[in-house]
Amino acid sequence: MSLFGLSKGKSMLEEVKECLDSPDGVLLDVRSPEEYSNGHIPGSINIPVNSIHEAGEIIKGKDAPVCVYCLSGIRAASAAAVLRGEGYTKVKNLGGIKKYHGRIER
Repeated sequence: MSLFGLSKGKSMLEEVKECLDSPDGVLLDVRSPEEYSNGHIPGSINIPVNSIHEAGEIIKGKDAPVCVYCLSGIRAASAAAVLRGEGYTKVKNLGGIKKYHGRIER
């Protein structure tokens, strides 16, 4: 299945790998800077949900794959909705880092 199609059965680790392996793919952590510094997914960029409008400085176009996560998925859903509203076409809410079973960077 495509990165932005149905992904039943894929782990968050697999979803993250697909996002980071995509040309121009961006993995956004929308938690606070403090949460981010306490542990984040390698390759992610921290843009807190209340600053999500600044994501355009990092994302290389409205059609770039953008994967968003937070702690539980609630802030990620909010950020993804804002990004879609701004015209980004390949936004995916990965949910919360709580369900990520890969390496964490500090």
